[in-house]
Amino acid sequence: MDEQSLQELKKLKNIQEIIDFIRPYYPDINISKFQIGEIERALYHIYIKLIGKIMLVSPISMRNFLKFYLLKYEIMNIKQLIIGSIVGLTKKEKSKNINFLVEEYLDNTDFIKKLSELSDLSEIQLLMRKTKYNKAIREGILYFKNNNEIFVLEAFLDRLYYENLLKQKRIYNKKERTIINSFINLIIEIYNLKMIYRGIKNKIEPKILIQFIVHNYQFLNRQVIKNLINLKDVDVFFDKVEGYLKSVADIKDLTKRISFKREHFIWSLEGIYQNYFFNKLKIKIDDIEYITIFRIMELIIRKDKEIRFDILPLVIKILNAKYDILELK
Repeated sequence: MDEQSLQELKKLKNIQEIIDFIRPYYPDINISKFQIGEIERALYHIYIKLIGKIMLVSPISMRNFLKFYLLKYEIMNIKQLIIGSIVGLTKKEKSKNINFLVEEYLDNTDFIKKLSELSDLSEIQLLMRKTKYNKAIREGILYFKNNNEIFVLEAFLDRLYYENLLKQKRIYNKKERTIINSFINLIIEIYNLKMIYRGIKNKIEPKILIQFIVHNYQFLNRQVIKNLINLKDVDVFFDKVEGYLKSVADIKDLTKRISFKREHFIWSLEGIYQNYFFNKLKIKIDDIEYITIFRIMELIIRKDKEIRFDILPLVIKILNAKYDILELK
């Protein structure tokens, strides 16, 4: 959606209006219940389908990158299934929350189906033993058994995703590397800052939290990350991050234009990093290959942003307001 459409979207007052408005941008969207989870799954189903279509017409290296990118959604599936098993959901209940389309693109449908049939954590560990997820699942389940806390399980899986992306940086050609590696650097740094924020908020010990950090840096360095990990207060964390970023010459102007709002700090952070990405990698008009790669990256970044920062917050706001009214009645 262009900026004008996004502004019109914000004026809508009920869910049906939103669905009707976004339908041209999300063809075949199918929502039977106006619930946050179902709407989110429907939007991301179309988003993943879009990436699948791009993969079909992309060169092999770009196709490989998009497969690595889609692992994020497989990890979401794995989290849903393991957490579902922990809380005692049935196979049918767990499967309802799974996006099987992403597994088709990753040729992993049988694996996810097998995982959905398991409810015992020991059996889940056994299934994972010969997969890339083995260590993350083993350590995460062990921590859960000892502490009744799933944060570590989720964090190990998240780290695995970004480390996997990082390992692929060297396989791309020069033009792909300019764009893709810049994107990887930025999302890893955002991940590190999100992880530290979550760790402080959940009172995770620094010696545990440091294990989830991916040691790759864009604007911040190892010492800055270490200093942030050792903080105990979220507000101090916000102040420190804002101060660090405002001291970086490459993004100083962006930090002035995009204000840090504490209630939406991560959104503000992603806005700064994404604006830097697009400003830095301005299209080279005479280079068709460069333009193609850039447009693909621009599409997947802006579409994801549109879902997470524009559509879903509005849906949540409307549904929460409706719930509040019902409570008052």
